[in-house]
Amino acid sequence: MAILLSDAGRHRHLLPLTFTRPVGALRAGILTQAEGWARRTGMPVGYRTEAYLAERFPGVAANVVREVDAALLPTPDLVDAVLDLEPGRMLVKDGRVLAFCEPPGAEPSILDWGAPPVFLEAVDFPAEVTALARPWHLFQHCGTAIANDFALLTEARRSQPLSATNTVVGDPKLVFLEEGAKAEAAVFNTTHGPIYLGKGSEVMEGCLVRGPLALGEVAQLKLGAKIYGPCSFGPECRVGGEVNNSVLLGYSNKGHDGFLGNSVLGEWCNLGADTNTSNLKNTYGPVKVWSYAEVGLADSGLTFCGMIMGDHAKAGINTMFNTGTVVGVCANVFGGDFPPKHVPGFSWGGAHGLADHDLDKALETARRVMARRNVALTAADEAILRTIHGGGAGPL
Repeated sequence: MAILLSDAGRHRHLLPLTFTRPVGALRAGILTQAEGWARRTGMPVGYRTEAYLAERFPGVAANVVREVDAALLPTPDLVDAVLDLEPGRMLVKDGRVLAFCEPPGAEPSILDWGAPPVFLEAVDFPAEVTALARPWHLFQHCGTAIANDFALLTEARRSQPLSATNTVVGDPKLVFLEEGAKAEAAVFNTTHGPIYLGKGSEVMEGCLVRGPLALGEVAQLKLGAKIYGPCSFGPECRVGGEVNNSVLLGYSNKGHDGFLGNSVLGEWCNLGADTNTSNLKNTYGPVKVWSYAEVGLADSGLTFCGMIMGDHAKAGINTMFNTGTVVGVCANVFGGDFPPKHVPGFSWGGAHGLADHDLDKALETARRVMARRNVALTAADEAILRTIHGGGAGPL
């Protein structure tokens, strides 16, 4: 038996984050969607995604496959309902398919996730579901995702000891340190949610941390960082300055002073010193965000919304980002004043104009950046970036 996480028609709505990964590889809490399903089911997990991503993120073969909308947070109720599905049945909520178990001999790619097909028997799901359907949903649902993952990962386990140089406000049992995690002279406040420090992670002196927080493996909070949860910083992220309700998927740096709020950064991003994001309009009105699916600005319905940044994007020192700015894959932003609210992928420049970022130079930078974390840019990774640059994944 296996779990197949399907993009389920959501891929374009989650760009630029999903230019370089399937929906199932997104992270809102401690774990990615795929990691969460694997941990909770004990089954192998694969992806049904765009063709150009399939080599890097393969599917899975098994005698019985349960296919799930990859955007759904794997809550205990949903996981149990998916595991209970028999072949030829689908799980439905308010007319939308949540998951189905492949009937013998059927071709699952014909499934329309928005309209239940007649050849599958519907099973209603009574509980609420939470979906990462838009990029800003990652920080909106970060607290829920961290709470779910924290309960899963810490059940019947004991935390590594927390040094006596630290101060805990709230329940100390809600600070959990994995093997090799360390923290000195920091303040942890758990009254709003748990704080999870992954293997080999570090919280440096003077940090002020209000949960919920997920700090990934070998990630760091730099000296004096001020963290307002919910926040999730994936593996090997470096985070400093002031951060509020934001998600860094992994391997990204926001290591200096400056404010990042209500934002999502992909992998291998870097924000130069004193980079600041606006997350609130002067009018206090709803923030509009560039939508690749709608090819224009979409109303997020949020009062607080900062920046969405795709993988391998960079910002120079003192860069300013307006509310709801979207920065594409491999963009390089610098200079004074606010850049456009949509900076296309493979762009080079800022408020005074954008030029094309040479593909070979972008790949060279990616190799150099990844090597600093002892990670190689594989042939599959390079093929994905070349496809994106060439327009094979859609407009930048």
